[in-house]
Amino acid sequence: MRDFTTTFLNFDILREVWPLLAEGLWLTATLALVAVPLAVLCGLLVALAQEARSPVLRGIIVAYVDVMRAIPPLVLLIFIFYGLPFLGLQLGEFSAAVLALTLNGSSYFAEIFRAGLESVPRGQREAARSTGLTWGQSMTYVVVPQGTRNVLPDLVSNTVELVKQTSIASAVALQELLRSAQIAQGLTYNPTPLIAAAIIYFLMFWPFVRLVSRLQNRTAAA
Repeated sequence: MRDFTTTFLNFDILREVWPLLAEGLWLTATLALVAVPLAVLCGLLVALAQEARSPVLRGIIVAYVDVMRAIPPLVLLIFIFYGLPFLGLQLGEFSAAVLALTLNGSSYFAEIFRAGLESVPRGQREAARSTGLTWGQSMTYVVVPQGTRNVLPDLVSNTVELVKQTSIASAVALQELLRSAQIAQGLTYNPTPLIAAAIIYFLMFWPFVRLVSRLQNRTAAA
């Protein structure tokens, strides 16, 4: 047992590397706080754009969603950071990571929002328009709130997945939590930092997993 704790749960090593892990955790949280709202907003706008009457615009939106969902986020990040400079656009590490997460995440949020908007009965829209509301007002005050409530478990679940994907930032030398743990492991020659990072991830995501379960149960019972 002593050998196990010395190898995997060495608190002396944990105290030594904790500043590095804390720095990585802060960067992970910052990435999530920037990328998630942007991805949600862009996803909603893309879903609303699919309501357009123009078949050309709808075709562009469908192509965007399909392409962004098909490209792995890590590949997308590498293309943005290393490929765009050849086109005259160079982004910093943080900006490139946020853009990759936003583009990939928005495509999934768009499909979730689209399903939510389609779940609202057509009569709700017609009733809203009959009261004198414009298309934008009816979507803002009637359709979007109802549609969002209908797919809330999926939105929360996708948010958790997007936060997990912040680990791809290590590909462009950003020291998020996982990258910091790997560096700490290399400095100490001990897996304790990786175990600590895994525990931190679990403590971060477990409440959201439970929230998703409760929302799903509540939706099923409604």
